[in-house]
Amino acid sequence: MPEHISERPRPQELRGDCARCFGLCCVALPFTASADFAVSKPAGRPCRNLGGDHRCGIHTDLRQRGFTGCTVYDCFGAGQRVSQVTFGGQDWRTGTEEHARRMFDAFPVVRQLHELLWYLTEALGLPAARPVHGELRQLLEATEALTLGTPEELAALDVAAHRQRVNVLLLHTSELARADVRGRKKDRRGADLMGARLRGADLRGASLRGAYLIAADLTGADLRDTDLIGADLRDADLTDADLTGAFFLTQPQLDAARGSAGTRLPASVTRPVHWTAAAR
Repeated sequence: MPEHISERPRPQELRGDCARCFGLCCVALPFTASADFAVSKPAGRPCRNLGGDHRCGIHTDLRQRGFTGCTVYDCFGAGQRVSQVTFGGQDWRTGTEEHARRMFDAFPVVRQLHELLWYLTEALGLPAARPVHGELRQLLEATEALTLGTPEELAALDVAAHRQRVNVLLLHTSELARADVRGRKKDRRGADLMGARLRGADLRGASLRGAYLIAADLTGADLRDTDLIGADLRDADLTDADLTGAFFLTQPQLDAARGSAGTRLPASVTRPVHWTAAAR
């Protein structure tokens, strides 16, 4: 019997729960041998480490075994929704090949919708965005309704168009949230800051939407009240940085970065277990 998941996802349902999923990310998605993955795998083929119980056989050793990419991935709860709601708890292993294909096609679509739900939910928690809370709720409800579509409806959905509609409102939300930040920094949206030396930089209130911060040195940087939606933080050093009040920062972004016990974080995310206990 499928487990009950509410039609309106609660915050805890917007994070992956592998115990209620049929290992969809380990099957539906492709990956290529690289620094993030030890081997290549095409879409629709189970990872060689996936067991018959849909559990990862090397979960506790993923980083050591060359699968860092798995440790920084989150489906935002799409796995359990597709497994338990869209397909009513019917395993892709026990159904037909067509059933499996439909499930694998639906998963990435619902994953995108759940990511948007996560952003919209966070936006509704920003007091400064109160003038657009009504519009945010309407888009949240519309997005929730889309997640309940049939496999055929999900396959036909123009996710990019819906994402753009949501993005316009999130941009407005960001402006409202940062408007009153004293000494607010200039817009660094989409900036190429790969490997940048930003140790101790004052970036408070900046827009870093989509910025490339790969391997950037942000040690001790002031990132309070920044918009970090889509910022690439892979291997960025956040040791002792202050991200208090930063918004639209997801757990996968943070998991891809480096940090320390001294890194101050917003309440929406948790400190990655692989971070060092002290500054480097």
